Amino acid sequence: MVTPAQQHDTVAVAPATTTRRGGHVRVERVSHRFTVAGRGGRGLVARTGASLARLVGAGRGTPPADADLATATELAVLDDVTLDVPPGQLVALVGPSGCGKSTLLRLLAGLAQPTEGSVSVDGTVVAAPHPSRALVFQDPNLFPWRTVRDNVRLGPQARHRSRLDAERVAWALDLVGLTSFADALPATLSGGMAQRAALARALVNRPRVFLLDEPLGKLDALTRLTMQDELLRLWEAERFTALLVTHDVDEALRLADRVVVLSDRPARVLADLPVDLDRPRDHATTDYLSLRREILHLLGQDAAAGTAPGGAA
Repeated sequence: MVTPAQQHDTVAVAPATTTRRGGHVRVERVSHRFTVAGRGGRGLVARTGASLARLVGAGRGTPPADADLATATELAVLDDVTLDVPPGQLVALVGPSGCGKSTLLRLLAGLAQPTEGSVSVDGTVVAAPHPSRALVFQDPNLFPWRTVRDNVRLGPQARHRSRLDAERVAWALDLVGLTSFADALPATLSGGMAQRAALARALVNRPRVFLLDEPLGKLDALTRLTMQDELLRLWEAERFTALLVTHDVDEALRLADRVVVLSDRPARVLADLPVDLDRPRDHATTDYLSLRREILHLLGQDAAAGTAPGGAA
């Protein structure tokens, strides 16, 4: 495996001739609901963890009988969410599992349209997916029959730019420290290396907005810390605008300029907290611990607020 020391022997320089900057992201009074069709709603409830009472507006009473499922039509996921993310800022989104964080990223990626409100980048409403907005998931989702290089060049290939962007592919592989593994198949990579390949596949498209949906969530603790450093290094090198979904409060505080705390579903913004701490961040400082306690309190994790960073949250 490539060591951190090997990765930083040289600094990868992007082949682009002009300095790129992140996009200005605006989420304005966005509410979103999923449509549920008849008895199919039972499956949606099971997958999202929603209560039947909430789904059909039955309040806190007895869940409806099976026959009533046919009348269930909508599941509220986001409730009047407003965010303004300036170019080049890294924002972490934290909140209860299933509250709508990933849905918000999907709206920004153009994979769905909000039921109410609007999402835009640099004043242009997001209406469809675009290479300038990259979405990275918890799983690398690499094609197992393609080499690392061929996985990274999927974007240029889809846009018929494989030859034009060959230098960019090499640059992205160098930036994530995978040049030596360009011809390897995904099955030969460690979890951290596979996620680096997924990041390179997104970076090669020159994204101005990076949407990160728990990209480090399935890594072991030591690899996750290393990848946090890698992610921060990529952001500092490219200065894209980034929205990071995470359940790890320490990860959010270690990486982000701001931490946005969302409520349970339908998600609304409980707090938008600036993290005015110098990087690298010392987890033992009073300011860090105070922010951590505040976030855990908002998430209803008061018992964990007194534990040391890295403990259960």
